[in-house]
Amino acid sequence: MNGNSRRKIEMGARALDWSRAHPDGSPGYAAAVSRLQERLSRADHLASQQRDGILEVRRATARKRDLRRQMKEAHLAHLAKVAQVASEEEPDLATKFTMPGRITTYAAFRTAALGLAAEAESRKELLVKHGMSEAVLENLKQLLEEFDVVTERGAQSRAGHVGASIELDNVAKEVVQVVRVMDGLNRFRFVRDGELLSAWENASSVTKSRPEKPETEGGPTPGGTTPRSGSEVRPAA
Repeated sequence: MNGNSRRKIEMGARALDWSRAHPDGSPGYAAAVSRLQERLSRADHLASQQRDGILEVRRATARKRDLRRQMKEAHLAHLAKVAQVASEEEPDLATKFTMPGRITTYAAFRTAALGLAAEAESRKELLVKHGMSEAVLENLKQLLEEFDVVTERGAQSRAGHVGASIELDNVAKEVVQVVRVMDGLNRFRFVRDGELLSAWENASSVTKSRPEKPETEGGPTPGGTTPRSGSEVRPAA
């Protein structure tokens, strides 16, 4: 959840607590309070969905990194060494089991590893003759299948948390809209009660953080201190 949406939702929660402590009997106000509660509950659900999606993407990325490391250090290294030995019988074989030098993405690694596994399968008899373990080749294919599953799970989780983030922003805007509706009635209710009106204004205001001033080149600002962010309070309306 970005900071702007978080502040709006936190404001909505304060406004809901305040409204429960100072109820109004009109059906319209009750409907607004109910709507606000429903939107805040939705925000909680979306925040959990967003958080879970982000964590799952991190887990998937960590697993892909681990699988890639395993395949490079064990399986593919084994095939390359066997191919070097077998190149005495078939001179160009070693070059066919060399990973490309500039692989910077998981997709590129997957493509290269699949190609090497397919090449090993097609030359299995020759490679086994020179020391290749069939178990290594079979496990390589299994790990590539897992790599695909993990990649798909990560993509789905990323889509889920991105969607939740977008909807959270929309829900935060709806929270502000509901509080604006409540604001008019509360100003009417407490026009002669400055204390309660002030309390409502505080509850229904969105705190907006000021951006930090950029540091001077090389670190803190002159005098040895780093600029500090302040805050200001502005109405939700």
